[in-house]
Amino acid sequence: MTATAHFTFFLLRDFTHIAFSCALEPLRIANLVSGKPLYSWSLISEDGKTATCSNGSVTLTDGGLDQVRRTDRLFVISGSGVQCHTSAPVLNWLRRERARGTPLGAICSGAYVLARAGFLDGVETAVHWAWHDLFAEEFPDVRLVRNIFVARERIITASGGTAAADLMLHLIGQAHGQDLATEVADQMVYTAVREGTAAQRVSIQSRHGMRNDHLKRAVAIMDDTLETPVSPSVIAREVGISTRQLERLFGRYLNATPKHYYMEKRLTRAQNLLVQTENSVTEIAMACGFQSTSHFSKVYRAHFGRSPVSQRAVLG
Repeated sequence: MTATAHFTFFLLRDFTHIAFSCALEPLRIANLVSGKPLYSWSLISEDGKTATCSNGSVTLTDGGLDQVRRTDRLFVISGSGVQCHTSAPVLNWLRRERARGTPLGAICSGAYVLARAGFLDGVETAVHWAWHDLFAEEFPDVRLVRNIFVARERIITASGGTAAADLMLHLIGQAHGQDLATEVADQMVYTAVREGTAAQRVSIQSRHGMRNDHLKRAVAIMDDTLETPVSPSVIAREVGISTRQLERLFGRYLNATPKHYYMEKRLTRAQNLLVQTENSVTEIAMACGFQSTSHFSKVYRAHFGRSPVSQRAVLG
């Protein structure tokens, strides 16, 4: 008889419900379609009673931090506000679990909790794209990837949302064969199962219906130089076209000038850092390529309609 694998899900306050459901339901369906108890699971929370997710619904849990029984994998699932909810007791508990050999995993911003515990330095990690700017600033030794999940590391991670289903289907396929994983996906009416290497965000090509290699390379250069921006003429030279050609490409496909598109990327990164980190406005300005805090504040206000300080108050 096949042994039952037990997964434990630690639900941090304001966890994301879609990621939780997408992680748990494939296990339930695997049991259903196989007719065997292939998986069991338990839910835990810091108070040992309930966990409230970001949409306000409340989930009953099976116990608290000191009530975790032997498990084949302990997953941390969190969502918004993870910085505020990552308490010292949670970090100490995770360190004890790691010390006793519990295999760990994280879904969505759960990777932040494991990074705070010091587990992800040098580890290839998938986390929701909205958290990449924070990780780059706070955890520079974590090897962030754009993949939807990473299952080949000692700590497995999924970026969140439906990527949790992709990870679970991958684990089911590994343990019990691809035919079962396909049956589970069919039951979920999930017809676009993705490999872990699939990218999180829609590509420029898919978003705008174009295949221009020059434009894709230009945008990649912008993504790599948000902290030390270069001029459109330098980008054009790197891409191998004239500045005028570059401007025409951005106008045709993105309805923007290279300079404007570049600035929007820098300001979006700044907004992420304002909301997700405790870095000062000056530090954030520098991290987004602004040499002057006053200039940064002026440009930010013009774009978003409020100053960086008030933005932090509104969204923080």
